[in-house]
Amino acid sequence: MQIAMVAVDGIFDSGLSALLDVLGTANAVRLQGEEAPPFTVTVVGADTEVRTGNGLTVATVPAEELPHRPDLLLMPATGFKTPDEVLAAVRSPANAWALELSARLAEAGTPVGAACTGTFFLAEAGALDHLRATTSWWLGPFFRSRYPKVVLDESRTLVQDGQATTAGAAFAHIDLALWVVRRHSPELADTVARYLLIGDRPSQAAFAVPTLLAQADPMMTAFERWVRARLADPPPLAEAARELGVSERTLQRTAQAVLGMTPLDFVQEVRLDQATFLLRTTSLSAEAIATRVGYRNVGTLRALVRRKRGTTLDALRQGGSGAD
Repeated sequence: MQIAMVAVDGIFDSGLSALLDVLGTANAVRLQGEEAPPFTVTVVGADTEVRTGNGLTVATVPAEELPHRPDLLLMPATGFKTPDEVLAAVRSPANAWALELSARLAEAGTPVGAACTGTFFLAEAGALDHLRATTSWWLGPFFRSRYPKVVLDESRTLVQDGQATTAGAAFAHIDLALWVVRRHSPELADTVARYLLIGDRPSQAAFAVPTLLAQADPMMTAFERWVRARLADPPPLAEAARELGVSERTLQRTAQAVLGMTPLDFVQEVRLDQATFLLRTTSLSAEAIATRVGYRNVGTLRALVRRKRGTTLDALRQGGSGAD
């Protein structure tokens, strides 16, 4: 299988290496009698080398010299963290070739994949229009506002829709690489996962910080502060809208547009965030913590943690995030 891996200056070192390491491991541990072809990866750049975000030099094949149409295009993340930095990289004339290549291959029906900030390149190229996708959770509001044609679900670690597959933050590159292997051999993917001790992380929700998400919009920032100040006894949302100087409908619409969730869903995320903080930093009982975050019955909090985080209060207290 011929894979073209796009590399631009400032590429995220771990993202690039994770993709290469997982695919390389798959080639190394191929099962006896495995019929799926090995993975041949060509790192493609604007010229013959790129510099990673940490200053390492990586040899690349110039895009114009790519000898064949690849079976798959992968776009690792850049090392940039803020929306302005990510957008500057995506719109840089020096990276126009990456957008052109992504758009051309996607239009021709070539499967494409990206992780973390690399998803912005596919979205900018139009390769994700009208498809479901995910990205780094902290860039969700910015992504949603810039690419309204993309159906964003940043709660997921991996989303596959049509010929496009996107992965979430940073080390979700591993999930993307395993998806590539699994498309051709589920048995080989399981073997690679065992060799590399790769676990299952179906959701980014446990790592999303409500305060950071809300900072994408002044109204949501004010709403987040309003919620936190009234966690123990939250009044109706109509009161929040009134104090923020907007209609309840405007509050609903803004939350959906910026955060991809209803105001009530966001309130639950803030409650879970605070409950997790209290579990890990205090000796308060689960019952006392439930009361502090606005639940009269600890069972309600337990059910919410199980549904939203896929884990338990005890696991959160111990610092874990996986179900037990």
